Amino acid sequence: MAAMADAPSVLFARQSGGNAKQQDSHTDQGSSLSALVSTLVPVLLISSVIFLVFLFLAKKLHRVYQPRTFIASLRNWQRSPKQSPGFLGWRKEYSMLRDDFVLGHASIDNYLWLRFFRMLAIMCLVGCFLTWPVLFPVNATGSGPGSGLDILTFSHVQPGPRYYAQAIMAWVFLGWVMFMIWRESHYFVRLQQHYFLSPYQKARISTRTILYVNVPEEFRNEDAVRREYNGVRKVWLVTVPKQLADDVDDRDTAATKLETGEMKLLTNVTKRQLKAEKKGNSSSPATGPGGRGNAVTVDKKDVPTHRLPVLKFLPLGKKVNTIDWARSELHRLIPQVASDQAALRHDRSEPQGALFIEFESVAAAHNALQQAGAKSKAKSKVKMTPKEIGMTPDEVLWKNVIKSFATVQLFNIVCTAFVWFLCIFWTIPVAVIGAISNIDSLTDTVPFLSFINQIPSSILGVVTGLLPVVLLAVLMLLVPIIMNIMAKLFEPTLGSAQLKVQGWYFPFQVIQVFLITTFSSGAAAVVGDIIDDPTQAPTLLAQNLPRASNFYISYFIIFGLLTASLQFLNIAPLLFFLILGKILDKTPRKQYNRFVSLAGVGWGALYPKFTNLGVIALAYSCIAPLVLGFATVGFFLLYLGFRYNVLFTLGTQVSTRGESYARALQQLTTGIYLSEICLIGLFAIGTSSTNMAIGPLVLMIICLAGTIVWHVFMNRSLQKLRDDLPSEGSAGFISQMEHPAGGADAEKYPGIDQHGAHQGYSHNPQAYNGGATHNGNGATHNGHVDNDGYAGYAAAKPEPNVAPAAKPGMMTRIKAFFKPQTAASNAITSISPLLNTPSRPYTREEEQDAYVHPAIISECPIVWIARDAYGLSGQEVRASRQKIGEGFEMTDDQAWFDEKGKVTWSQEVEKAPIWEDEPAY
Repeated sequence: MAAMADAPSVLFARQSGGNAKQQDSHTDQGSSLSALVSTLVPVLLISSVIFLVFLFLAKKLHRVYQPRTFIASLRNWQRSPKQSPGFLGWRKEYSMLRDDFVLGHASIDNYLWLRFFRMLAIMCLVGCFLTWPVLFPVNATGSGPGSGLDILTFSHVQPGPRYYAQAIMAWVFLGWVMFMIWRESHYFVRLQQHYFLSPYQKARISTRTILYVNVPEEFRNEDAVRREYNGVRKVWLVTVPKQLADDVDDRDTAATKLETGEMKLLTNVTKRQLKAEKKGNSSSPATGPGGRGNAVTVDKKDVPTHRLPVLKFLPLGKKVNTIDWARSELHRLIPQVASDQAALRHDRSEPQGALFIEFESVAAAHNALQQAGAKSKAKSKVKMTPKEIGMTPDEVLWKNVIKSFATVQLFNIVCTAFVWFLCIFWTIPVAVIGAISNIDSLTDTVPFLSFINQIPSSILGVVTGLLPVVLLAVLMLLVPIIMNIMAKLFEPTLGSAQLKVQGWYFPFQVIQVFLITTFSSGAAAVVGDIIDDPTQAPTLLAQNLPRASNFYISYFIIFGLLTASLQFLNIAPLLFFLILGKILDKTPRKQYNRFVSLAGVGWGALYPKFTNLGVIALAYSCIAPLVLGFATVGFFLLYLGFRYNVLFTLGTQVSTRGESYARALQQLTTGIYLSEICLIGLFAIGTSSTNMAIGPLVLMIICLAGTIVWHVFMNRSLQKLRDDLPSEGSAGFISQMEHPAGGADAEKYPGIDQHGAHQGYSHNPQAYNGGATHNGNGATHNGHVDNDGYAGYAAAKPEPNVAPAAKPGMMTRIKAFFKPQTAASNAITSISPLLNTPSRPYTREEEQDAYVHPAIISECPIVWIARDAYGLSGQEVRASRQKIGEGFEMTDDQAWFDEKGKVTWSQEVEKAPIWEDEPAY
């Protein structure tokens, strides 16, 4: 969605500079109020239509627009309150819930994502109050060239004493921005520490576990590790069994093939039988389950087949019966895999160069990190690198954790070099697409392409209008995908891969979307004048670069209105629910996974797009302060759109434990540096006309030097703050056992019931699974069924005896604003009843196998098919069990073909054959 919003904006900018020579003057091109209105009106109309569609669908498609209020994969206390009835009923809960509700019910990443937009909106709003009263009169009364909105920019000021206004306001506003970044950075560190010291988080194994890489052979044993570190609870020596992993993949592939093959067979037979019944010539017997026959004839064309490729990436090879092939593969692989797994469980004699250490407490893990990174204190004798803390087992990229330091560095250097190549040369394909959109000029310049003019105007309009936008959107989407693939080649976890993508994608956004667009929009407009008189290039660029801000006003309008409205519409889940899901989800497993899964976001690709918007606002803050106003509105609208999704629809796909927010704050300082460098350049150009520009130039050089010093000292203070872990009782949490273990001890924890519901929330079992029941006709009911076809589940609702947290007074909030560490502690304390609930106690097996390679502990997946009305599914289940043997399970429970021959399931999540009560590692 963001790529689609990017595409027309970037394309317009690249075109606008190239077409400027055809205008009478650059000042007449897009700088007037009418040009602004011409952008605002259509985008506002489109956004309004999108929002109205959301309002119309929101009450009908609960699975798309409020899954967090009922979805059974969430614990009761993790759900959001059910939305009030009515066309605008959602506004009540939306307005009532505070942002820190997300911190207590979802994740720290989702909470900080909202905080990021709120911070940007406040930062720009204060910037408007600071800069507009001073810079608008100074710029508007200047004697420089320009008209319309251009009179409010730096280009309308002639070199002279007025430059002091720009310099002084840069000191004031950029100083405010530096304070905001400093405050938020310190707030984040303390918030993260208190969050992971909460009973819910510190009871999780991952919170106390550190991944070490580059482990030398002499320390690849538990005794050596325990001698080196204090407070060690458990050590997992990493073994990556390549052959076993390949066999497990082959086994799971065969199971998937069997499941899809069986479902294809059953679907073909069911549809053929239903068609025959309608015609009155069914060949099946007249009696049987459900009133139909208990036997059917299976035609040869009903049986699925596939080819066995000689090479995995070539779909060419011998054609085989899918079901028979899968059964024989499972018969061969299941005992072979089980034997190899049993051998590896008892023989870990060849551990590889990585290990996981679980410590007794969060403090002990923190001390181990300090011990490894200490410079002045006694260094650890173990020459191994603590790579990451807090990763869950399913986030580990096992092939990467055992790679040597040299291999990782080689991958890092090569991939980073390729990213910088993309940053510089991605302009070429974008320019080609821009040429397609400006086909008239292209055919005039390149005569042999004149045949294009013969294309009918209707088709040509699509080629020049829609095609470039789609192509550019695809190009913009490809970049983070490529980066994500590269990061997963050497990063040890999915979270660190996201942070690497964020570090790569941000400079790409700044260079391609901001800098190149700015210079192409400003420089191309005066290229003819520069050719005529090259000595005037600096002056002409100084006058025209500020005017490129007019494009970014449109850019903020498009992003603010269009992206925010698309966030409410939730277009991707909507398309999957209405169209793609019905096409793709042909098995009970796929329908189940779609039902219980919440959409997540990739922080590495998402943050840089919007951090770049903040950089643009900062860079233009003092040379075109009007941008700050539109940025304020844009960021506020984005905050509203993302807030709805975070509260009611989004889960967490990959956790960075909030580090993506911290990195975005660091990247935001790029806007400060660009603003200062831009002003220094403009003032330096002004010194060629008058010595009065020297004073402002000196002020900005001092400001730049001060910013560098501030940045260095801020990072040092942040490191000291990270090293200073607060006491575990400092956030006001109720004392809980440090290491709950054993499922039988769940009753010892008064804060949770059997489903993990927190006290003060509904303990009705139906609140967890919806109380849905399956009747004899294959229908699902629990009192009502939503219009989207999904059973309505009870939502988490506070009991009357739970008093809401008192709102802090104005003076308290003002003091907390200037004391971010205290504010972070208060934020956690305000939601501590939620975080006081420990995670479900682990069984002994779950604890022992937490960080064991999945191939060593993976069981053969259950094959789940739908029950048909003719008894064929039962026959297939019995035949598969008999032919495959021990260690295999197949069932047709809880799923069936309805009267129209479509696959459906009971939607009783805990009764689904593939449901597992997954531990919260």
